[in-house]
Amino acid sequence: MNDHDDGTAVLDAEFQAMRPRLLGVAYGLLGSLDEAEDVVQDAWLRLRSATAASGGEEIRDVTGWLVVTVSRLALDVLRSARHRREEYVGPWLPEPVLTGPILTGPLPARPVLTQPDPAERVTLDESLSMAMLVVLESLSPAERTAFVLHDVFGLTFAEVGEAVGRSPAACRQLAARARAHVASRAPRFDVDPSEHRRVVRAFARACLGDDMDALVALLDPDVVLRSDGGGRVRAGRRPVFGAAKVARLLFGIQRFGPFELVPAVVNGWPGLLRYRGDRLVSVLGLTVAGGRVTAVDMVLNPEKLARVTRADETRR
Repeated sequence: MNDHDDGTAVLDAEFQAMRPRLLGVAYGLLGSLDEAEDVVQDAWLRLRSATAASGGEEIRDVTGWLVVTVSRLALDVLRSARHRREEYVGPWLPEPVLTGPILTGPLPARPVLTQPDPAERVTLDESLSMAMLVVLESLSPAERTAFVLHDVFGLTFAEVGEAVGRSPAACRQLAARARAHVASRAPRFDVDPSEHRRVVRAFARACLGDDMDALVALLDPDVVLRSDGGGRVRAGRRPVFGAAKVARLLFGIQRFGPFELVPAVVNGWPGLLRYRGDRLVSVLGLTVAGGRVTAVDMVLNPEKLARVTRADETRR
């Protein structure tokens, strides 16, 4: 093996070690793991090309170079995706990411995702819940990028400026505007994980037990339910608000046949997988505050469930 091969092998090892974090950055900006993987792969190809073009001269800070490049590429994709998402049929929800299961307790527990495959592993900050990503969709691409890179992943405003193409001072203002918007709309993250799990399990038992009163009692009076079918399966075209309306909708789903609810960790927080027979039909991200469910984000679009389905099938 010559020096060039040695250098390529070292570079590849460094990239693979960083890949989960790079995927996390791209996913936080895009809300789609498929798009995030494309961006990260593109960044890797550009790194190899830049290294080759420099005659083997090393990039001094590979980590910084990759993070900035992934952020730039993701920002370009985010800008082009805005129009597509505006024309999306019904509410647009992010592609759910399963980061681990919750298999203890009284509910049925089939062996689903225990750990992501190495090829699909992503370092996902707990703040990037389904509900938070919905809030981030309402920011401009530049605001979202500044907020995610600085407030979530801890980049300096100088580094954010490299990604966004603006001065550090301008990026500081972008992040401040985004932070104020997020603070007014984003879910709280001071919920104890065990309390979150307790509420999610009680929610599942109420749904499975056909207990309308118990379900209404678990829902915040101002709860919102968003369902994403993408025009491919039946789903609500608008968000549903209020405990009574959300409970009626959830119980109405049962008219289409019996189903199973399996606890799992969705975007870093306790959620549920809904099966009809052996087929995964939806992933539910549940936001909890004050002992009640404040938001239900239900992904039904088969394209967004494909990765979860593949992970499940390989572990049966």
